[in-house]
Amino acid sequence: MSHTVRKKNKLLHRARRIRGQVEAIERALGEEAECGAVLQRIAAARGALDSLMSEVLEDHVRLHILNPSMHGRREAADELVDVLRSYLK
Repeated sequence: MSHTVRKKNKLLHRARRIRGQVEAIERALGEEAECGAVLQRIAAARGALDSLMSEVLEDHVRLHILNPSMHGRREAADELVDVLRSYLK
């Protein structure tokens, strides 16, 4: 996955931010925060996770499926379909 290595620091930063958002959800639940505040935190974490997925997915399509010089295009497409199926469950 050369595209994840190339953007490693950026992707790791985003993943750490998501971890912080999930920890904020946990704290809010532990502190018995209002349900509206908990729902806002959940929505923010979900949005951040979806955004990270979108970025990695876009690079996967561009570099492994659309690039004519890449070998294993069929395998990359099959992997993409599997990921999308599990994501959409």
